[in-house]
Amino acid sequence: MNRLHKIINGIVWLIIGVLGLYILGYGIRGRTLSRAGYACVKILTNAEGSLQNAAAKCLYPGLAFAAGEPEASSGFDETLIRKAMGIFPLFSFMDSQELYETETESAVTYEILIQGGAHDENEINVQTGEAFDIAEKVEEENLRAAQEEQEALEQARREQEAAAQAGLQETRDGQAAVQSGEILGTEYTLEQLSDFDFLKNNFYIVESNTDISSDLLNAEKLLGMDMTMKQDNSAPQILIYHTHSQEGFVDSVPGDNSTTIVGVGEYLTELLRDTYGYNVIHNTNVYDFIDGELDRNQAYTLAAEDVEQILAENPSIEVIIDLHRDGVQEDTHLVTEVNGKPTAQIMFFNGLSFSKRNGPIDYLQNPYIGENLALSLQMKLNCEKYYPGFTRKVYLKSLRYNLHLRPKSLLVEAGAQTNTVEEMMNAMEPLAYVLNQVLKNP
Repeated sequence: MNRLHKIINGIVWLIIGVLGLYILGYGIRGRTLSRAGYACVKILTNAEGSLQNAAAKCLYPGLAFAAGEPEASSGFDETLIRKAMGIFPLFSFMDSQELYETETESAVTYEILIQGGAHDENEINVQTGEAFDIAEKVEEENLRAAQEEQEALEQARREQEAAAQAGLQETRDGQAAVQSGEILGTEYTLEQLSDFDFLKNNFYIVESNTDISSDLLNAEKLLGMDMTMKQDNSAPQILIYHTHSQEGFVDSVPGDNSTTIVGVGEYLTELLRDTYGYNVIHNTNVYDFIDGELDRNQAYTLAAEDVEQILAENPSIEVIIDLHRDGVQEDTHLVTEVNGKPTAQIMFFNGLSFSKRNGPIDYLQNPYIGENLALSLQMKLNCEKYYPGFTRKVYLKSLRYNLHLRPKSLLVEAGAQTNTVEEMMNAMEPLAYVLNQVLKNP
């Protein structure tokens, strides 16, 4: 502020000096001092306004522009002020600059900015439309939060059920429920399940990126869909494979596939073949280990190519199971007790090809979303009936996960990295039993 005062004072004194010369000129030309004094006062009066305008434009260009440009003046006072202010470089610079108003972005530009502001938690392969699993760590963060909430709600129920099972086990003659078909849990009525909020809140976790409507999650429609096997076992009926074949457990042996999810899938295959008589293909090809390193970027794409070839060679296959294990925090142990044995809990998983932000994902077409949901819901309700506490809530996500390859496609997350191989193997027994309950002809 002191510097501003000095600048203005300097200008004033410069003007006074020039005016002195002006008055002297009047006298030299024979003009009276009174007329010269009158001219001086007039010039000073006009100069004051011009000086104020010049200072405002120099120091506050925005306000000067908003107030409007004063009318141009060609008087002596204006010329005098401009000559004086020209001495100061800041004024000269500001006076030479044209004020302008910034243009707003177009609607198209604005939409691009909005679209680029956030990404889905899953990156998408533009060529294939499938998920990049490199985003799986982010997905697991969301899943962990949902799991913690679910586990808190289910803890009391698990304790009660474990106590009830323990009491029943003492009087049981040793024959497992998996053989006897004994109902230990809850059979839900259609009236209960027809309440959309009851169904959604009690049996599903919906990822934040997606959503599901009552038209799609309609218990009457889903339970009315016939999921039974139509082909006999003279040709392949079921395909089991592993998009993530390298998933292991707390006591897996490095290099020993029988102690990974592949070994668990082989035991499920044996149960379905030997105990229930299905014709099963177990595809053990690797899709997530490339050039000696774990790489899941193209796992779903590579798996889809193989599965499509297997289906083309075996069109009789009706059921596809992609068997995974989950990833959870190291202090989380997904275990319950089934038939007196420690058993890893499982979770059914559905992709909806639907983004909450953008609606249906057209490049991830799945004509079988309804059938996929019907199979997982029927599996879930049978688990609640025969093995309460064995399953977690069905998880709904926004993408597709190769569930479009057959109407009866199932993605199963069995246990997690904190489970033992024994707990995982034990989980395949109730899973096979329930699958047979859904698939077998009446």
